[in-house]
Amino acid sequence: MESGEIMRKNLRLKVQILFTILTNGYVYGFLNGKIYQGRLKYVCVPGLNCYSCPGAVGSCPIGALQAVLNQRNVQVPFGVLGFLFVFGSILGRFVCGWLCPFGLIQDLLHRIPLFQKRKRLPFHSVLKYGKYAVLLFLICIGSLFLFGGFAKVPAFCKYLCPSGTLFGALPLLTGNQLLRSQAGGLFFWKLGILIGILILSVKFYRPFCQYLCPLGAIYGWFNRFSLVQIHWEEEQCISCHACERACPVGLSLKEISRSPECIRCGRCVRACPVECLHFGNRKPVTEIEKD
Repeated sequence: MESGEIMRKNLRLKVQILFTILTNGYVYGFLNGKIYQGRLKYVCVPGLNCYSCPGAVGSCPIGALQAVLNQRNVQVPFGVLGFLFVFGSILGRFVCGWLCPFGLIQDLLHRIPLFQKRKRLPFHSVLKYGKYAVLLFLICIGSLFLFGGFAKVPAFCKYLCPSGTLFGALPLLTGNQLLRSQAGGLFFWKLGILIGILILSVKFYRPFCQYLCPLGAIYGWFNRFSLVQIHWEEEQCISCHACERACPVGLSLKEISRSPECIRCGRCVRACPVECLHFGNRKPVTEIEKD
């Protein structure tokens, strides 16, 4: 494999690692077990990035959305919704594939050479709607009605979010003996969820992203019209199906980029032998003819 091809293959991993470091790089917080509470915490980052992570320098959009809904006086979260609309309309689920720290963790675990790898869980056609159920019942109904004004921590963060457990709870408990002494059943419930998802990630590709992530559910709605797209030049296609074999979430050629499940990872683009799939705008007809 040529060096240029190796660099392209590892580009996404490098971006994921760099973005994770940039958004969770408050080293002082990790060393002292304290959460950064400076002005940057008023700004959301696009991926699922736990507010309570000692190294986090920004807020998670899902956490921010719940915080607004979780008020005694009902407020419309215009700021957070606007943020999600901007990033969704520009990037779609590119955010999930390239900019989410918990997505990076699942990707790394899936590289471990254990088990026979699978793209999807059994009953995928039903389970894929789980993330919409989480969005509706834990984010919207849970925060607005069931827990409004009473939950110290919004419902999704409190009862489910594995990213919060991994990046927030575990580092804080490690550095704070008092917190460790207060850890109870709720922590062990979330720890069990985290361990289950991490184990599943070794065999199945990104189970949390595919089946439970409410942020992925939101960004997925924008996939059909977001500016960042993977375009298919049908005239050049030789129907070899290499892109479908390479797709980690098992999408067909016509579903790639347009499906709410597509995370724009780019594996299909690299796999295409005739380069009929590419990021960006469609090639002009004259360029296609030259090819």
